[in-house]
Amino acid sequence: MQWTLVVPLKPLARAKSRLSDTAADGLRPGLALAFAQDTVAAALACPAVKDVAVVTDDAQAGRELGALGAHIVPDEPGGGLNAALAHAAAVVRASRPDSAVAALNADLPALRPLELARVLDSAAEFPRAFLPDAAEIGTTLLAAAPGHELRPAFGTDSRARHRESGAMELDLGEVDSVRQDVDTGEDLRAALALGVGPRTAAAAARLLIDEQQLPRPIGARGTARPAPTAPHPKHDPS
Repeated sequence: MQWTLVVPLKPLARAKSRLSDTAADGLRPGLALAFAQDTVAAALACPAVKDVAVVTDDAQAGRELGALGAHIVPDEPGGGLNAALAHAAAVVRASRPDSAVAALNADLPALRPLELARVLDSAAEFPRAFLPDAAEIGTTLLAAAPGHELRPAFGTDSRARHRESGAMELDLGEVDSVRQDVDTGEDLRAALALGVGPRTAAAAARLLIDEQQLPRPIGARGTARPAPTAPHPKHDPS
């Protein structure tokens, strides 16, 4: 089964506010964009993915992600995350009614194409299915097979809400890169330990992070490099 992924991304200026303990206001938009770029690039490289639709009203994000090959869907409802996902899924199925559609978080910078393929192949066995995040509270992927509505219920306790909606919870091992979303500094360190994509690695290298707390030096996915010796740029604590 070939899937169309719907990836939601809020305006970059408002993205990743919970990273304020790790990234200054001026750095968070670039970090959020880097997460999305690495997520979309990995998704497009997945053999189970036909295409990717990013739903966003952010002009810069639209240009950058469109350049990677994603289709850009304006967030016309303006009613929040779940409304945006339902709208994007409807846009996809307006032209391809039999499409298998899955919502994927935009903050999976360690995403690996083959791990995503395992998740999607497993999801294809059910009308609706979801994958819980690494914290086992939220959701990183929600899938709907052809003929079934996506019915997204992202937000607080989305794992429980998706389970209660009748979606099958996928219990898979060795798909950590699909579960590791990034909301906090601790999440970022966990993603870096898995090995992030090149754009996130470059953006993270600009942050004032206590490198003794990092499980490995900041580097691109699957690689490591020596920790920088030059002073970090000044961190704005505001």
